[in-house]
Amino acid sequence: MFQKAKNIDTAFKHIRTFTFVALVSSAFFCCFTLFKSLKSVEMAQSRVYILESGKILEAYASPRSENIPVEARDHIANFHRLFFTLDPDDKAIQYSLSKALYLADGSAKKQYDDLRESGYFTGIISGNISQQIQIDSIQVQTSAYPYSFQCSAQQRIIRPTSIVTRKLITEGSLRTVSRSDNNPHGFLIEKWVTVENKDIGVQNR
Repeated sequence: MFQKAKNIDTAFKHIRTFTFVALVSSAFFCCFTLFKSLKSVEMAQSRVYILESGKILEAYASPRSENIPVEARDHIANFHRLFFTLDPDDKAIQYSLSKALYLADGSAKKQYDDLRESGYFTGIISGNISQQIQIDSIQVQTSAYPYSFQCSAQQRIIRPTSIVTRKLITEGSLRTVSRSDNNPHGFLIEKWVTVENKDIGVQNR
């Protein structure tokens, strides 16, 4: 009888141990499954699908810090293209410059006002002059905020009788602002100055 009791006690201990191991294993499995599910949801949310010409393209979201240099350079290039690409059409000039001024602070507005008061835009229209810009390089220092930059470019001023090529160098700084339709990169150019703007060549037409 004592032997049976001992066997029952041993069996009970085995069952208790087995049950404990099973519960711990189940809890661990549940935690692991929950963790993997959360990681899967996080990965799914980081994906963006874009419909382009009937094709679905997959894009990935990433922290803005990874894209600051690229976005900053594109913001600066876009501003300079809008500000310096001009045609002899008053509405086209107003449209480009109004979009450019969303990307910069009062320093750009001051340069615009100075050019307008000097009759620069009127001269472009009356003289049938077109102005184009080619960006050569943009250097952005992201080690300190606000981010300083220097833009080097070439201007082509196309007149009825000649094409003048000018070297243009500007400097300024960038600070972050809210993104919007008018400012998709979320940067604002500040303290924008023209360091150099001189003729480097003239071609007769």
